[in-house]
Amino acid sequence: MQPPPGNRLETAETIDERPDERLDTMRLAPYLRERLGVSGDLIIHQFGGGKANLTYLLRFGAQEYVLRRPPLGPIPPGAHDMRREHRVLSVLHRRYPLAPQSLLLCEDESVIGAVFIVLERRHGFVIRDDIPPEFAGRPALNRRIGEALIDALADLHRVEPASVGLDTLGRPEHYVERQLEGWTRRWHAAQGGAEAEAAERGFAPVLDWLAAHLPHSGAASLLHNDYRLDNCLLDTADPGRIVAVMDWDMCTQGDPLADLGYVLNYWVEPGDDPAWRATASMPTWRDGFPSRAEAIRRYAARTGFDTGAVGWHQVFAAFKLAVIIQQIYIRFLRGQTQDRRFASYGERVLGLAAKARALIG
Repeated sequence: MQPPPGNRLETAETIDERPDERLDTMRLAPYLRERLGVSGDLIIHQFGGGKANLTYLLRFGAQEYVLRRPPLGPIPPGAHDMRREHRVLSVLHRRYPLAPQSLLLCEDESVIGAVFIVLERRHGFVIRDDIPPEFAGRPALNRRIGEALIDALADLHRVEPASVGLDTLGRPEHYVERQLEGWTRRWHAAQGGAEAEAAERGFAPVLDWLAAHLPHSGAASLLHNDYRLDNCLLDTADPGRIVAVMDWDMCTQGDPLADLGYVLNYWVEPGDDPAWRATASMPTWRDGFPSRAEAIRRYAARTGFDTGAVGWHQVFAAFKLAVIIQQIYIRFLRGQTQDRRFASYGERVLGLAAKARALIG
């Protein structure tokens, strides 16, 4: 059952457009009317929860769409790839119903100043830092949410890329090796701010360990590459059911344990260092959520994959997340975004360095 558009959980996700991130409707509105076959005035709200790509709710009367574009300022090579996201989402829904369909790719940057895509609208809500009050204190529901999160990832990894024409996506050969090399390069390129020297020192032993324990790339699957709870849309009537997985601009083919290690990096347990919660964005320390070990076992049972190397991928995921946060932070320091949420991101990077060292032991 779809919740009504006025549902409080859902409308809380949208805000008025931030002043520096407003879309120019003069060219956008007629462009969309012609290509989507819609009419009427264009009403725009911004989804306020994302921290990288900019996402907007478009309304033409009762018809709703979602527009996604890269963030403001210079973009690292290969990042925030709307062409890739359209390529994936224009076909993946045929075998993976949780993928929203991409309806339109605009490569004409004169329309809004960037390449963008338009997606179908899925209705639901997102859990970010904690369980909403409406659903708090229900450990059985928390367990279902955690299990649904793992099941949706396992089901993605069981999709045969060739079955949706994505067998040529990315370069799965030597995936793990190239990931370590590429993200290390991005890390050094994004340095800046008062914490830079401490961050470099903090990650030096982590990078040494990752290089010394590099696993061989396993059989390739489709990877989401940014899979976590706040990239999933949950059913408002039944939060134990995922209705959509979002943010596919980094999708590729590679070792499926990369996705599993990535989500486990966000999977904080009650006994973990409380500081880990600052970058978790998943309230998995709440009563009822499966442990990381239970999540790994469930994933292995559903996929049949060997998960022996997942520990390396979890450490690498802490490093990768630090790079992503540092890239956002350096944009803020350079004035390429005025979003004050990013002012403390340098400290978050230092926290991830400490976490990665703790995972190594």
